[in-house]
Amino acid sequence: MARKREACGRCSMSVAVEAAQSQQSDRDRADRDPYGEARIEVEESALRRLSPDGWLSRLSTRVSERVRRLTWGN
Repeated sequence: MARKREACGRCSMSVAVEAAQSQQSDRDRADRDPYGEARIEVEESALRRLSPDGWLSRLSTRVSERVRRLTWGN
């Protein structure tokens, strides 16, 4: 099993990485360590700026607010 697991529900990724790296040496595994310094995570603010879902959501909210103001006069 994986030596180190994240507590955020990504255990399946840990198991997949472990299986894929089972034939590699410790040095090779260290070069491609998903839990190393170069994390796969990004800040929430950066994700909201860059994610199509984030900017589409903001656009949808703005359009909805304007339609509501136009319809109800608020």
